[in-house]
Amino acid sequence: MYYRNIKNLNDIILQKLSIIPRDFDLIVGVPRSGMLPANLLSLYLNKPYTDIDSFLNGHIYKAGARSQFFDSGEHKKVLVVDDSIASGSAMIEVKEILKDHEAKFDIKYCAIYVIPGKEKMVDYFFEIVPLPRYFQWNILNHTTLEKSCFDIDGVLCADPLPEQNDDGEKYIDFILNAPPLFIPGSKIGTIVTSRLEKYRKETETWLKANNIKYNDLVMLDLPNMEARQRANNHGDHKAKAYLAKPYVLFVESELNQAIEINRISKKPVLCTANFEMIFESESFLYNLKSGKHLPFLRKYALKIRDKIRKLK
Repeated sequence: MYYRNIKNLNDIILQKLSIIPRDFDLIVGVPRSGMLPANLLSLYLNKPYTDIDSFLNGHIYKAGARSQFFDSGEHKKVLVVDDSIASGSAMIEVKEILKDHEAKFDIKYCAIYVIPGKEKMVDYFFEIVPLPRYFQWNILNHTTLEKSCFDIDGVLCADPLPEQNDDGEKYIDFILNAPPLFIPGSKIGTIVTSRLEKYRKETETWLKANNIKYNDLVMLDLPNMEARQRANNHGDHKAKAYLAKPYVLFVESELNQAIEINRISKKPVLCTANFEMIFESESFLYNLKSGKHLPFLRKYALKIRDKIRKLK
């Protein structure tokens, strides 16, 4: 797995900022993943920026103003920015949208990350990052979340306050009314929590109320909070669920638990405390499936998979 967070994005833009000529008049971001790098480039190049729809309608964003109309005569050279290129279909679509404006504007295209072999689809790129990959800014909508495990407290919702964690009425009230945090836009494979099994009904009620889709919910089958504290096996409990199926990612809020889950499972863990990916421990089998070892085998397997899908 190749993972890039917002810090990595900012760092690579700063490191290679000199590849972008300074004569661009306007930075245009591809909604929505391209807006973050477009904003950063606009900041560092000290240029106005906008999104594609606003650009087509003559709107830009300037310092000290939310939105302003612009005269096309003032902004001739335009840099269109997206975060990444994989298949290239999104960039092809963007170019199709803007093709009628090429006579009026000098338009160049940029992607921060490209996969090997797609470098020529843009005029400028910052880093070659192979598949499979995850980005912090769109991981909650990634199509593979159904192959992932998520913790609840600190991930899907806020952690309970000490006074709420009474293993009684206050805790039940917390579960039913917990403030949501990182709500994914795709279905989760398995939600794995150290909450006790006796709170399943309340937990399921909250998940439904917050429109969180998932296949399974794994909880701790212990009688009370004291028994859970004595067992103190949060990392082991979560790692076992992670290993039970061919999952590729675990999302955990607490750093020490994230490290423990990774140590036991030998598979990546995303820690939402800092949005760092923990993968110091990796199994040979996982690296084989991900393509880190013997990448030609993964490419061959993907080709076979695509052919099977076409036959269905």
